[in-house]
Amino acid sequence: MPTTTDRQRDTLANNTVPATPFERIGGHDALRKITDRFYDLMESEPEYADLRAIHSEDLTHMRDALASFLAGWSGGPRDWFDANPGKCMMSLHAPFAISRNLAAQWATCMQRAIRETETPDTQIADSMSDVLFRMAMGMGRDPDNS
Repeated sequence: MPTTTDRQRDTLANNTVPATPFERIGGHDALRKITDRFYDLMESEPEYADLRAIHSEDLTHMRDALASFLAGWSGGPRDWFDANPGKCMMSLHAPFAISRNLAAQWATCMQRAIRETETPDTQIADSMSDVLFRMAMGMGRDPDNS
């Protein structure tokens, strides 16, 4: 049987709406810092060279798109989802040959970006890091194990 956490009990007792992950992590500002750190790492660290190589030279659009996706995905403004109706990260990346190695580069780069970005709620940042890691690794396919 599910148990009620202290946070849930407080929410029920005070008749308040719980904060979304978007709010808990620090909103647009924090997500933009995470996104910028992610792309800065991808551009500067040799261990992410293969990941960098599959992206266009100018990452401005990607920085904006990822920050917007993360905002909507975490319970904030859904601008990315409104601009991309019916799309999800898995379907958008399905046409690309993403190896397990490439998926691991994305996943570890994002984990590092989240870890290196100061956020007001490290618990939600850690949870977000775990989920994004699993999502990225789920996209990895090797040609012989598709």
